[in-house]
Amino acid sequence: MPMIPWKPTFDPFNDMNELMQQYRGIVPPVDMYQTKDAVVVETPLAGVDPDKVDVTVENGVLTIKGSMEKKTEIDEKDYYRKEVRSGSVFRQVALPTRVVEGKAEASLENGMLKVRIPKAAEIAGKTVKINVKKKK
Repeated sequence: MPMIPWKPTFDPFNDMNELMQQYRGIVPPVDMYQTKDAVVVETPLAGVDPDKVDVTVENGVLTIKGSMEKKTEIDEKDYYRKEVRSGSVFRQVALPTRVVEGKAEASLENGMLKVRIPKAAEIAGKTVKINVKKKK
């Protein structure tokens, strides 16, 4: 029996999303929030080995890279539906405030990646008085 591709209800962006996933990998959704002293980003990475996850923060952008491998004993199957994917995971998120990039921490528990990045101390603005002279 031929495999029937799963198609949700009409979604004009579905084809574009499929094309992006083929070339960029799986783009997981993220939740981003702040606490008093940190920015926290959470994203589901079920099936991703923690040793194959790379989390970096550079120039105010959080980058998450990883790979998912689906290991099966039988390569040839007579699928009715095939939605579980394997491949690369990639997501970049601009952070909403200045952070201390070198002190970021990440943990992967029960398929949920949680990245905590401490906020940088606010720099108080300095007022400089400039005398305006009348040109002669």
